[in-house]
Amino acid sequence: MVTEKLPGVVLVDDLRSFLDGRAAHVARTSRAGIEALERHRGQRLDELWLDHDLGEDDTIWPVVEVLERAAFEEVPFDIGVVYVHSANPAGAGRIMQALRRWGYNVRSAAGSPFVGYLAEPE
Repeated sequence: MVTEKLPGVVLVDDLRSFLDGRAAHVARTSRAGIEALERHRGQRLDELWLDHDLGEDDTIWPVVEVLERAAFEEVPFDIGVVYVHSANPAGAGRIMQALRRWGYNVRSAAGSPFVGYLAEPE
């Protein structure tokens, strides 16, 4: 059986992308973020980038709850670093606090030069 080699980076953000062109799975909704995490279950995920507000009534909280539940059940996701790059300071703080509580390595990446809006093709 051949195992699919997935990118070691997941970005959950409704609008932004990586500006440096790195290989990553980009999820635009919390549901897509959960699906991306589940595809990485049992594999090392080098980086997980999280935005708080995902458009309309969607937020990152369903993704955070999946991460918390996995840690509570003593099978946390194998993630090198969780970067929180949200422009929502209160939301970012809550994400970081929740995930640190469960032992995830979390860093603030607000204003990161790596994540931004790609120019529209002309």
